Amino acid sequence: MTGVEPIAICLVVLAAACLLTWVLSLITGEHSWVDRIWSVVPVVYVWVFAGAAGLGDARLDLVAALVTLWGARLTFNFARKGGYRPGGEDYRWEVLRGRMRPAAFQVFNLLFIVIYQNVLLLLIALPAWTAYLHRSPFGPLDVVLAIVFLALLLGETVADQQQWRFQQWKKREAAAGRVPSPRFLQSGLFRYSRHPNFFFEQAQWWVVFLFGCVAAGSLLQWTVIGPLLLTGLFVGSTVFTESISRSRYPEYAAYQARTSPVVPWFPGRGKDARMWSESR
Repeated sequence: MTGVEPIAICLVVLAAACLLTWVLSLITGEHSWVDRIWSVVPVVYVWVFAGAAGLGDARLDLVAALVTLWGARLTFNFARKGGYRPGGEDYRWEVLRGRMRPAAFQVFNLLFIVIYQNVLLLLIALPAWTAYLHRSPFGPLDVVLAIVFLALLLGETVADQQQWRFQQWKKREAAAGRVPSPRFLQSGLFRYSRHPNFFFEQAQWWVVFLFGCVAAGSLLQWTVIGPLLLTGLFVGSTVFTESISRSRYPEYAAYQARTSPVVPWFPGRGKDARMWSESR
């Protein structure tokens, strides 16, 4: 990549991703195309910066490897849920389409689903640019951050696996003509957080931001906008998702009352719903 600024390459990838996901949404009528590249594009961005350094910067190489693990795990989980199959659109977009006029939704699709989210995927990867511009020596803080990242990755893997097992059990109950009880997951990590996977996902990108801070020797980095906007996106997504859950499950309100929204914490008072594993 000699002679070519890595940020310029990333901007070309960003433009291509925006165009591709927008055109595909128009052709197919599905609006989860950004979801389908969510676990891939940030990996590309980070490796662009690592490659621009000639794969000779230990910190950048480490961050690229960690983000690749993040992407591989997320891609696997998204694929097994059918996200890449035709008709694998996020159910929330269908709900939102029903609440908006068609023209308004198309504006929302272009500005928020396509442009905003694709820009966000670049922003969360830009601490790698900070590390590229400040190629300081690799040190103990980098090792600590790598361990924290891997712990968070493990936490998200466990949360997604618990959710997957619950949904598979729920499908078997319905296929057998039985009403699943409980109707949503409330055990395991979901006893301490209503969205533990959301927590671990966001936290990993805060760690990526800290890698850039370590490289620059300061926490005062403008690239904090990436994890901040990601956190804001998840806050909005959580509120919207939970509004749907409350409309489907009246008992969800009791779960909300005793369980932390995102950050894992000790459950409050109140009788827990019967463990799903006891119902198998």
